[in-house]
Amino acid sequence: MWKSSIKNGGLLGLKTTWTLGKVIFPVTLIVVVLQHTPILPWIINMIEPFMGILGLSGDAAIPLVLGNFLNLYAGIAGILSLDLTVKEVFIIAVMMSFSHNLIIESAVATKVGVKLWIMIVVRLGLAIFSAIFINLVWSGGQDIAQYGILHVQEEQVTGTWSIAMLALSKAFYGVVQLAIIVIPLMVGIQLLKDYKWLSVFSKWMAPFTKLLGMKENTSTTMAAGLIFGLAYGAGVMIQAVKEDGVSKKDATLAFIFLVGCHAVIEDTLIFLPLGIPVLPLLLIRLVTAIILTFIVSAIWKHLKVKHERGFA
Repeated sequence: MWKSSIKNGGLLGLKTTWTLGKVIFPVTLIVVVLQHTPILPWIINMIEPFMGILGLSGDAAIPLVLGNFLNLYAGIAGILSLDLTVKEVFIIAVMMSFSHNLIIESAVATKVGVKLWIMIVVRLGLAIFSAIFINLVWSGGQDIAQYGILHVQEEQVTGTWSIAMLALSKAFYGVVQLAIIVIPLMVGIQLLKDYKWLSVFSKWMAPFTKLLGMKENTSTTMAAGLIFGLAYGAGVMIQAVKEDGVSKKDATLAFIFLVGCHAVIEDTLIFLPLGIPVLPLLLIRLVTAIILTFIVSAIWKHLKVKHERGFA
């Protein structure tokens, strides 16, 4: 069975690489070319004052916009096309971890009764707050980031042909780096599915979900989101909410936790090519999700008690 899982996972990884590569390749190509025209510098100068509050230069807006409106892979393509400091790359990674694929993943929440505005406010709020906090407490990370697994040597280029070759090189290596991460990742996810480890993980999650103020029947929803993410795990999550009878309150709490920390394997490992420490990134997401869910759960419980006393 494991041979079949590896084969299917590998094919899915190739398919995913092809699908996402069709985004990463042109995005990287266009951004690199625009860097050598007056257009991109003009846009950057306009937004730079706001980006400074977040500890970022103006051109960092490119991966943030791509990541929020498309997905993490598009955001990473934007990063790979720019010369950013280690601190900037880390801040962008944290922000995109909280608020990537904003439209699609927030829309998923509405399918199980969670209000759209709650998801958008929470995700953007976490992204902005985390950026400001990291910028204030971290004074290091000023070296230019070396994009780890594969790196295209940057040179000062002039002329249409040289710029085109540089853009093509960066776009090509961006897709190769994507494949190095995505293919084994999809094999791992396929193994999780085929060997029914999701149900085992759900049982492990039950005490944790109860601790966060949710009933134990929320554990499958939490497990699906943690492993597969809000978008990829949407079908599993929606089905789990229907079959397990998860309440609107518990579904909301689960999604609030998951907007801070979902797809922990994929969304952590895909940042490896950026050459940043991924363990602190994971810890920031996990701790933030736990604290935020605790706070919302406590407020919800307090309001419920107050409401019941009002009718007593």
